[in-house]
Amino acid sequence: MKTYKPLYSPEQRARRDATVWTLVQGILAPIQFLVCLVSLSLVLRYLLTGNGYELATISVVIKTVFLYLIMLTGSIWEKVVFGKYLFAESFFWEDVFSMLVIFLHTLYLYFLIAGEISQRGLMYLALAAYASYFINAGQFIYKLRIARLQMSKGVTA
Repeated sequence: MKTYKPLYSPEQRARRDATVWTLVQGILAPIQFLVCLVSLSLVLRYLLTGNGYELATISVVIKTVFLYLIMLTGSIWEKVVFGKYLFAESFFWEDVFSMLVIFLHTLYLYFLIAGEISQRGLMYLALAAYASYFINAGQFIYKLRIARLQMSKGVTA
């Protein structure tokens, strides 16, 4: 098995375990994932049937609000644990990819407000945003799995 540098020093692990922001992230992440799945089904329904544009649009906006919320609280968590709001070494590439996720969701909102793209185009943009979100979620799940494996083996910095 490949060895990885520990994600957390003992001090960082203690801060992670002591902060309320860890709980907040643990609650928001699955809620956002569920909101995304519901929204994805509504977007796909619209693209396949042409029905339900308004509901699909509302669901994408709600998903985007959850994304902004989890990014804000996640950056606070990162500051508490690692001393940086973003791009801490342990989660650098996840944060970099998160910028793409935020960009695509924000681009959706821009085009929704500006009206410079068709309804179908907006829904395809939402799909691109969701694809990037699922990749990013996979990055975080993989990284947290590594952290759990390291803890079970007693790996420390």
